[in-house]
Amino acid sequence: MGDMDHRTVLAKSLTEMSGWLRASTDWMRPGRSLISNVPVSHGASFTGHEFANVDRLQPPFCDICAFPFEYDEGEGVICAGCLASPPQFTRARAPFVYSDLISDMVLSLKRQGRRSGLSFFAQQMWGSGRSLIEEADYLVPVPLHYRRLASRGFNQAGWLAEALSKVSGCPVRHDLMRRVKASQSQGHLSPQQRRANVAGAFSVPDHRLSQVRGRRIVLIDDVFTTGATVDACVRALKKAKAANVDVLTLARVVSPRKASI
Repeated sequence: MGDMDHRTVLAKSLTEMSGWLRASTDWMRPGRSLISNVPVSHGASFTGHEFANVDRLQPPFCDICAFPFEYDEGEGVICAGCLASPPQFTRARAPFVYSDLISDMVLSLKRQGRRSGLSFFAQQMWGSGRSLIEEADYLVPVPLHYRRLASRGFNQAGWLAEALSKVSGCPVRHDLMRRVKASQSQGHLSPQQRRANVAGAFSVPDHRLSQVRGRRIVLIDDVFTTGATVDACVRALKKAKAANVDVLTLARVVSPRKASI
């Protein structure tokens, strides 16, 4: 077993241990908002104010990337961005528009490892991406580089995929793709810088090529921002001859896309 395999096994063990420890303490925080962590009535996920101000990503939107339209122009309409620069994936969907409120919810999962909302998140993602998942062979989470995984102790995309698998019945495969390049954080990069930052960052291991070839895959992540990361992942999966790759995230950033037709 090579150094990379040893590191992968170690990172996986750390992830499993972290998940078990966090799950064992989730019961200590029942009945709290997934956004503000303030007490809420039993079974609620948000306060009344938060619920009223959470934006859901609903039609009408681009048939490919789900960028919302102001007016309903009929089924199958594609946005200017996708026409000008077609993405690598077939379709992308998400239940929530990324906003200040949703940012708090996502960051509590991503940076604090708060797992108490996973069941709710999975239900919401299932509602938005059911048509994608019902056609898929596997759910594949966007992987972290092994050094980041070891330092953080978990991969939030992996958690979302596992929770979604329980809801949908579609199996998760954590081993079909690796992040082979330790790229910098994308938070403050421009779209062009993001694409350059993740270029060549992902690959399918040689011994998994036969398990990707001809398969229909739904790629899972927390937030769709510019599409640079998921496009880099899809390139790796398509290079391995995946039949189709769709994308399902918890939230999607909605901002004007520059496109010259």
